[in-house]
Amino acid sequence: MSISKCAVITGVSRGLGRSMVEEFVAQGWTVGGAARDVRAIAALRQSYSAPHHFMEADMRSCSSIRLFAETILAKVGTPTLLLNNAAVINNNAPLWEVSEEDFSELIDINIKGVAACIRHFVPAMIQAKRGIIINFSSGWGRSTSPEVAPYCASKWAIEGLSAALAEELPKGLASAAFNPGVINTDMLQSCLGESAAGYATAAEWAKTAVPFLSSLDASCNGSQLTSP
Repeated sequence: MSISKCAVITGVSRGLGRSMVEEFVAQGWTVGGAARDVRAIAALRQSYSAPHHFMEADMRSCSSIRLFAETILAKVGTPTLLLNNAAVINNNAPLWEVSEEDFSELIDINIKGVAACIRHFVPAMIQAKRGIIINFSSGWGRSTSPEVAPYCASKWAIEGLSAALAEELPKGLASAAFNPGVINTDMLQSCLGESAAGYATAAEWAKTAVPFLSSLDASCNGSQLTSP
């Protein structure tokens, strides 16, 4: 199955993921997406019927991601854009106070989940000889701050993973790390509290970010991208 403009997005239940769904659909793209929130997925299915497809998937589970990829490839098609957006952040705390369980969950979602999506989608993109893999990084993937060490570690890893993947992909495909900037989401509010309100909302961000992402081609391979 092949659709000319197909965006596959993880973490579509809220924030950047949810806003990207709305904007990509508005621009005529076919969208496939996943999130853990069953109610959010039900709402997306009600709002956007076929050829779009949204399903519950857990980025901590390789088998769940495999099923997500198999379903999307069958129902929606091979991604033109694979947007690995799903991520979590630790509660503000010094590294030595972050529990093993919380640290492990963050790594499972922010790094291993991205790798699993690549593992299960990229072979189809290679077969199609096209496609852009955008792995969402952060300003904290290129700098650091106190009390978010696990998150910084995960996003620095995404920068390296994206650059190394870029050297492995065949001609016609691209991998890039993408810093979306500072946006007023639940994640930012958990770090900055009320001061997060001083930044653009996810919906406002998507109005410029989605056209930027839509314009990317294989020449971005290996780049460190930042949202306009």
